[in-house]
Amino acid sequence: MESLLTLVIFFPAVAGIFGFMIEAKAIKAYGIAVTTIEFLLSLLLWIMFDSTNPGYQFVEHIPLIKEFGINYYLGIDGISLFLIILSTFMTMVSVIGLTVKEDLKNMIITILFLEMTMVGVFASLDVILFYIFWELSLVPMLYIIGAWGAKLRIYAAVKFFLYTFAGSLLMLVGILYMAHLHHEITGTWSFAIPDWQAMPIDFTTQLWLFAAFFFGFAIKVPMVPFHTWLPYAHGQAPTVGSVILAAVLLKMGTYGFVRFSLPMFPDASVYFIVPVAILAIIMVVYTAMIAFAQEDMKQVIAYSSISHMGIIVLGTFAMNAEGITGSLFLMLSHGIVSGALFMLVGVIYDRTHTKMMDQFGGLASVMPKYATIFGIMLMASVGLPLTIGFVGEFLSLVGFFQISPVMTALAGTGIILGAVYMLRLYKKSFFGPVTNPENNKLKDLTAQELTALVPLVILVVWLGVYPKPVLDPIDSSVKHMIVNMEKKAVTKEARELFVQANSIKEAK
Repeated sequence: MESLLTLVIFFPAVAGIFGFMIEAKAIKAYGIAVTTIEFLLSLLLWIMFDSTNPGYQFVEHIPLIKEFGINYYLGIDGISLFLIILSTFMTMVSVIGLTVKEDLKNMIITILFLEMTMVGVFASLDVILFYIFWELSLVPMLYIIGAWGAKLRIYAAVKFFLYTFAGSLLMLVGILYMAHLHHEITGTWSFAIPDWQAMPIDFTTQLWLFAAFFFGFAIKVPMVPFHTWLPYAHGQAPTVGSVILAAVLLKMGTYGFVRFSLPMFPDASVYFIVPVAILAIIMVVYTAMIAFAQEDMKQVIAYSSISHMGIIVLGTFAMNAEGITGSLFLMLSHGIVSGALFMLVGVIYDRTHTKMMDQFGGLASVMPKYATIFGIMLMASVGLPLTIGFVGEFLSLVGFFQISPVMTALAGTGIILGAVYMLRLYKKSFFGPVTNPENNKLKDLTAQELTALVPLVILVVWLGVYPKPVLDPIDSSVKHMIVNMEKKAVTKEARELFVQANSIKEAK
């Protein structure tokens, strides 16, 4: 088990290479088998994970370029563990529900390579290794959108690539300067994340480095005003592309904030709380209003996705255990719920070749199973108590309430708006008379579709009622991170904020 993380990262890619030798008629079964094994391997990480240890576990360290401190350095903590499990689970579910018929072999092989890059991002403790996986993740998604997307797929794919690649280049400048700074301070080169997190950095330098990393992560989230690539990517991508993009790839940006921005630049993070919070609130409210104006079901969910990511950003910059733990849990819940909603839109699109709400109506009487699962996911999306969506949103807002009750109240309006546009979608599509006679012939969910969707429903209810098994490991690592942020802080304002956060934690 010493190389378990290596196995979890590279197993899908190796299986993808062997996939070229599999016959076309067997490739779907092969893809399901590979992604299921990968998911079980990631569950093994959880089973063997010590929840009482807030540090990095399953560490693997092999020197690559000693002169520059570049190593094959892997490890996970409570922050990254469940993002890896989310990646493997949603990939497995996506392949099970895959309905693509054209060039299916290349699609599945591409998904397997994409899975490798996603897991690699969350497991890397060397920044160069992290950056390689981060950049490589663009290529399979570019191919998925560009090769299997809709009419404007090339435009959407290129826009997705250019936006995210531009942000990555800014982040690369920050990475190289951080390595140079480490060499100046210690006399040695290092790209190890733990080394960088422990490195003292003066306030002015923190501000500039925070900005360099911020743009790379903000574009990936995507934060307003860098969000315009996402609706195009979702609108043109095939269902599997939208599912993985919403469920996992967007979380790389918010994970970057937690792994890099907060622990490495704690003073700058505190300094920029208000500007970042303002952008997050604009994300929540503005994109919720745009979602309400959409007639395309997929676009409603796409803009809804941006709105919910705003709550995640807000919780991340609460600078306390409640907010950060809530934001990480909300990453998981948003991944499951938004992935399920995109999959459900794909189901109806496969049958009718339209996503426009005015083409439906009365679907609840025609497809009751479909309507039931859609309704459950809708309730989770709007944060109904006892669903997975409530836990993360509640903790994120409670965390930021300690920073600013007024801003928290403004962000809370997004939840109300979310209920408005999602219930409007459900009313127009599922209730009333069947507006299109052709829809009376629609078949309800098939066994294959139920196999993909039912596990998502179970998770939505289970983790909504009993989130403790997931929250405890996350919370332990987050509290450990906040203690280290307090030790590293150089400004009085930041130290006081972290002392307050730690005193609240100790009181509880």
